[in-house]
Amino acid sequence: MNPARCINVFNRCSSYISSRSMKIYTRTGDKGKTSTYTGQRLSKDDVIFNALGAVDTLSSQIGLSRVYCKQDDISQDLKSIQCNLQDLGSVIATPRASASPQQLANISFSAEQITNLERKIDIYTADLPPLTNFILPSGSVSSAHLHVTRTFARTAERSIVPLLHEHGGDIDSVFKYLNRLSDYLFTAARYCSHHDDIPEEIYTKQTIDDS
Repeated sequence: MNPARCINVFNRCSSYISSRSMKIYTRTGDKGKTSTYTGQRLSKDDVIFNALGAVDTLSSQIGLSRVYCKQDDISQDLKSIQCNLQDLGSVIATPRASASPQQLANISFSAEQITNLERKIDIYTADLPPLTNFILPSGSVSSAHLHVTRTFARTAERSIVPLLHEHGGDIDSVFKYLNRLSDYLFTAARYCSHHDDIPEEIYTKQTIDDS
Protein backbone atom coordinates (compact mmCIF):
# COMPACT_ATOMS: atom_id res chain seq x y z
CA MET A 1 0.00 0.00 0.00
CA ASN A 2 1.15 3.55 -0.76
CA PRO A 3 2.03 5.26 2.53
CA ALA A 4 0.24 8.35 1.25
CA ARG A 5 -3.04 6.66 2.09
CA CYS A 6 -2.16 6.52 5.76
CA ILE A 7 -1.20 10.17 5.56
CA ASN A 8 -4.74 10.97 4.49
CA VAL A 9 -6.07 8.89 7.38
CA PHE A 10 -4.27 10.86 10.04
CA ASN A 11 -1.57 13.24 8.77
CA ARG A 12 1.99 13.48 7.68
CA CYS A 13 4.42 13.02 10.56
CA SER A 14 4.37 9.34 11.58
CA SER A 15 7.71 7.59 11.53
CA TYR A 16 6.80 5.10 8.85
CA ILE A 17 5.99 7.80 6.27
CA SER A 18 8.67 8.35 3.63
CA SER A 19 10.20 11.81 3.27
CA ARG A 20 9.22 12.27 -0.36
CA SER A 21 6.74 14.97 -1.28
CA MET A 22 3.07 13.98 -1.07
CA LYS A 23 0.00 15.53 -2.65
CA ILE A 24 -2.46 17.07 -0.22
CA TYR A 25 -5.50 15.79 -2.09
CA THR A 26 -6.03 12.43 -3.81
CA ARG A 27 -9.78 12.41 -4.56
CA THR A 28 -9.93 8.78 -3.42
CA GLY A 29 -12.19 9.64 -0.49
CA ASP A 30 -14.78 11.58 -2.44
CA LYS A 31 -17.34 8.76 -2.23
CA GLY A 32 -17.30 8.49 1.57
CA LYS A 33 -14.66 5.80 1.97
CA THR A 34 -10.96 5.94 2.77
CA SER A 35 -8.12 3.55 3.54
CA THR A 36 -6.37 2.35 6.64
CA TYR A 37 -2.60 1.92 6.59
CA THR A 38 -3.16 -1.73 5.67
CA GLY A 39 -5.16 -0.82 2.57
CA GLN A 40 -8.65 -1.65 3.83
CA ARG A 41 -11.30 0.60 2.31
CA LEU A 42 -13.75 1.59 5.03
CA SER A 43 -16.53 4.11 5.45
CA LYS A 44 -15.33 7.42 6.83
CA ASP A 45 -17.69 7.03 9.76
CA ASP A 46 -16.02 3.77 10.82
CA VAL A 47 -14.91 3.68 14.45
CA ILE A 48 -11.27 3.76 13.33
CA PHE A 49 -11.68 7.10 11.57
CA ASN A 50 -13.85 8.48 14.36
CA ALA A 51 -10.99 7.72 16.74
CA LEU A 52 -8.41 9.23 14.38
CA GLY A 53 -10.52 12.37 14.06
CA ALA A 54 -10.84 12.70 17.82
CA VAL A 55 -7.08 12.35 18.25
CA ASP A 56 -6.44 14.87 15.47
CA THR A 57 -8.80 17.34 17.14
CA LEU A 58 -7.04 16.78 20.45
CA SER A 59 -3.62 17.45 18.91
CA SER A 60 -4.89 20.66 17.31
CA GLN A 61 -6.32 21.80 20.63
CA ILE A 62 -2.99 21.05 22.32
CA GLY A 63 -1.32 23.21 19.66
CA LEU A 64 -3.66 26.06 20.58
CA SER A 65 -2.88 25.57 24.26
CA ARG A 66 0.83 25.84 23.47
CA VAL A 67 0.25 29.27 21.96
CA TYR A 68 -1.10 30.57 25.28
CA CYS A 69 1.23 28.65 27.59
CA LYS A 70 3.82 30.78 29.41
CA GLN A 71 5.55 27.88 31.18
CA ASP A 72 8.41 26.52 29.09
CA ASP A 73 8.39 23.09 30.74
CA ILE A 74 4.68 22.60 30.03
CA SER A 75 5.05 23.95 26.50
CA GLN A 76 7.81 21.46 25.75
CA ASP A 77 5.70 18.66 27.22
CA LEU A 78 2.79 19.61 24.98
CA LYS A 79 4.97 19.54 21.88
CA SER A 80 6.23 16.09 22.84
CA ILE A 81 2.66 14.93 23.45
CA GLN A 82 1.64 16.08 19.97
CA CYS A 83 4.42 13.92 18.53
CA ASN A 84 3.23 10.99 20.64
CA LEU A 85 -0.28 11.49 19.28
CA GLN A 86 1.14 11.08 15.77
CA ASP A 87 2.56 7.69 16.76
CA LEU A 88 -0.64 6.83 18.56
CA GLY A 89 -2.63 7.64 15.42
CA SER A 90 -0.54 5.25 13.34
CA VAL A 91 -1.48 2.45 15.74
CA ILE A 92 -5.17 3.28 15.43
CA ALA A 93 -4.90 3.36 11.63
CA THR A 94 -3.43 -0.15 11.46
CA PRO A 95 -5.95 -2.95 12.14
CA ARG A 96 -3.92 -5.97 13.22
CA ALA A 97 -6.06 -8.48 11.36
CA SER A 98 -5.06 -7.06 7.97
CA ALA A 99 -1.54 -5.81 8.78
CA SER A 100 1.61 -7.33 7.32
CA PRO A 101 4.66 -8.00 9.53
CA GLN A 102 6.41 -5.04 7.89
CA GLN A 103 3.49 -2.72 8.58
CA LEU A 104 3.41 -3.83 12.19
CA ALA A 105 7.15 -3.20 12.42
CA ASN A 106 6.58 0.36 11.18
CA ILE A 107 4.16 1.31 13.94
CA SER A 108 4.40 1.02 17.69
CA PHE A 109 3.47 2.88 20.84
CA SER A 110 5.59 2.26 23.90
CA ALA A 111 3.96 1.85 27.30
CA GLU A 112 6.93 3.83 28.64
CA GLN A 113 5.16 6.95 27.40
CA ILE A 114 2.45 6.28 30.00
CA THR A 115 5.05 6.04 32.75
CA ASN A 116 6.61 9.29 31.55
CA LEU A 117 3.28 11.10 31.83
CA GLU A 118 2.81 9.76 35.34
CA ARG A 119 6.30 11.01 36.25
CA LYS A 120 5.45 14.47 34.93
CA ILE A 121 2.18 14.51 36.87
CA ASP A 122 4.03 13.66 40.09
CA ILE A 123 6.69 16.34 39.50
CA TYR A 124 4.18 19.12 38.86
CA THR A 125 1.84 18.02 41.64
CA ALA A 126 4.70 18.29 44.14
CA ASP A 127 4.95 21.99 43.22
CA LEU A 128 1.25 22.66 43.83
CA PRO A 129 -0.91 23.24 46.89
CA PRO A 130 -2.72 20.05 47.98
CA LEU A 131 -6.02 19.50 46.18
CA THR A 132 -8.64 19.31 48.89
CA ASN A 133 -11.72 20.50 47.00
CA PHE A 134 -13.24 20.28 43.55
CA ILE A 135 -12.04 23.20 41.45
CA LEU A 136 -13.74 24.96 38.57
CA PRO A 137 -12.12 24.86 35.13
CA SER A 138 -10.79 28.41 35.01
CA GLY A 139 -7.66 30.17 36.27
CA SER A 140 -5.28 31.99 33.93
CA VAL A 141 -5.76 32.07 30.15
CA SER A 142 -3.27 29.24 29.66
CA SER A 143 -4.90 27.24 32.44
CA ALA A 144 -8.38 27.66 30.99
CA HIS A 145 -7.17 26.49 27.58
CA LEU A 146 -5.60 23.40 29.14
CA HIS A 147 -8.84 22.59 30.93
CA VAL A 148 -10.66 22.73 27.59
CA THR A 149 -7.96 20.55 26.04
CA ARG A 150 -8.47 18.04 28.84
CA THR A 151 -12.08 17.56 27.74
CA PHE A 152 -10.89 16.78 24.20
CA ALA A 153 -8.56 14.16 25.67
CA ARG A 154 -11.54 12.52 27.36
CA THR A 155 -13.45 12.55 24.07
CA ALA A 156 -10.52 10.91 22.30
CA GLU A 157 -10.27 8.32 25.07
CA ARG A 158 -13.94 7.40 24.70
CA SER A 159 -13.52 7.07 20.94
CA ILE A 160 -10.96 4.29 21.50
CA VAL A 161 -13.31 2.10 23.58
CA PRO A 162 -14.97 0.39 20.56
CA LEU A 163 -11.51 -0.61 19.32
CA LEU A 164 -10.29 -2.18 22.55
CA HIS A 165 -11.73 -5.64 21.91
CA GLU A 166 -11.50 -5.81 18.12
CA HIS A 167 -8.27 -4.00 17.28
CA GLY A 168 -5.63 -5.78 19.36
CA GLY A 169 -1.95 -4.93 19.49
CA ASP A 170 -0.86 -1.68 21.08
CA ILE A 171 -4.38 -0.25 21.35
CA ASP A 172 -4.45 -1.00 25.08
CA SER A 173 -1.42 1.26 25.57
CA VAL A 174 -3.07 3.89 23.39
CA PHE A 175 -6.16 3.86 25.60
CA LYS A 176 -4.14 4.06 28.81
CA TYR A 177 -2.05 6.92 27.44
CA LEU A 178 -5.13 8.98 26.60
CA ASN A 179 -6.58 8.22 30.02
CA ARG A 180 -3.41 9.42 31.71
CA LEU A 181 -3.14 12.39 29.35
CA SER A 182 -6.33 13.95 30.69
CA ASP A 183 -4.85 13.65 34.21
CA TYR A 184 -1.68 15.32 32.99
CA LEU A 185 -3.63 18.16 31.36
CA PHE A 186 -5.60 18.74 34.56
CA THR A 187 -2.35 18.95 36.51
CA ALA A 188 -0.74 21.17 33.87
CA ALA A 189 -3.73 23.53 34.04
CA ARG A 190 -3.31 23.84 37.81
CA TYR A 191 0.44 24.28 37.42
CA CYS A 192 0.07 27.10 34.89
CA SER A 193 -2.51 28.91 36.97
CA HIS A 194 -0.30 28.60 40.04
CA HIS A 195 2.76 30.00 38.26
CA ASP A 196 0.67 32.73 36.65
CA ASP A 197 -0.34 33.77 40.21
CA ILE A 198 -4.03 33.22 39.53
CA PRO A 199 -5.83 31.51 42.43
CA GLU A 200 -7.95 28.44 41.76
CA GLU A 201 -11.71 28.80 42.07
CA ILE A 202 -13.28 26.29 44.42
CA TYR A 203 -16.58 24.59 43.73
CA THR A 204 -19.33 25.56 46.17
CA LYS A 205 -22.86 24.19 46.18
CA GLN A 206 -25.21 26.93 45.05
CA THR A 207 -28.31 27.74 47.06
CA ILE A 208 -31.25 29.92 46.12
CA ASP A 209 -31.90 32.90 48.31
CA ASP A 210 -35.67 33.15 48.82
CA SER A 211 -35.48 36.59 50.32
